[in-house]
Amino acid sequence: MSGLWLNSFSRRRFLASTAAALPAALLPNPIPLLARCVGPCPLRPLFKISLAQWSLHRTLYAGELDPLDFPKTARVDYGLDAVEYVNSFFKDKAEDGRYLRELGMRAIDHGVQSLLIMVDGEGALGAREERDRARAVENHYKWVEAAYVLGCHSIRCNARSEGTRGEQQRLVVDGLRQLTEFAADRQINVLVENHGGLSSNGAWLASVIQAVDHPRCGTLPDFGGFRVEEDVWYDRYRGVAELMPFAKAVSAKSHDFDAQGNERDTDYLRMMRIVLDAGYRGYVGIEYEGAELGEPEGIRATKALLERVRDELTPEYITPP
Repeated sequence: MSGLWLNSFSRRRFLASTAAALPAALLPNPIPLLARCVGPCPLRPLFKISLAQWSLHRTLYAGELDPLDFPKTARVDYGLDAVEYVNSFFKDKAEDGRYLRELGMRAIDHGVQSLLIMVDGEGALGAREERDRARAVENHYKWVEAAYVLGCHSIRCNARSEGTRGEQQRLVVDGLRQLTEFAADRQINVLVENHGGLSSNGAWLASVIQAVDHPRCGTLPDFGGFRVEEDVWYDRYRGVAELMPFAKAVSAKSHDFDAQGNERDTDYLRMMRIVLDAGYRGYVGIEYEGAELGEPEGIRATKALLERVRDELTPEYITPP
């Protein structure tokens, strides 16, 4: 069975499944078919590499790339078979079934897996007032439904709150638990990224996930997202180590590179050892947001670095059959 036939079959199945315009929660997930191994399965790589949509944020905001073409761009321009969406680029399409079906079909047509949606701008899940917290939770529901339609495994949200450390923990735990219970019914994970404020304190965020105590609630460690305050940074290696036990995705943040192709702020070899030592073997998402290189060049530089690190670490973690 050829890969082309498999994609064609997946597309027909996806079209047939969604033609009846069922509620999003009832739509079937097309992606497991893509993930199935056809024929002899080759040795799996130590980790696979995906592309976060934010890596192309300047191109997208400039209107130089249609968000519907993002999966094709990941595959054709960068040779990557999985993507992470950002809701900012299709903010008004969360409940547009036709748009989501088109996006899902384009991903399938190019053999690209839709992994997750990064959700911003939908309110603070740790808001002080219960009604504001409930509104924020409900604002995320549509993205859970959209993630299900697209075949994603997760949405990524933020742990925004205010007050003392303990107050923020209590409020965020309450909002996250409500959202996770909703998402769990749709077989979607709710992930929290270290994304500023207390969420950039690895120990604090780990304690939040532990308190939520739900298998569908986890983390998305970001290699660079550890600025707690304007001039206060949490140690990124310690932070990633604290978040990895709960990780269901990983974000390889990159900015600038030295002459040897190494990221200037993050020792990728050291960081990926932390990731792998935690037992993680999923996708590592390229999230380039540097200024010295253009977005295409930055994405390729990050991919080349991850591939080089993977080649170096593979003998340490994989025993040949």
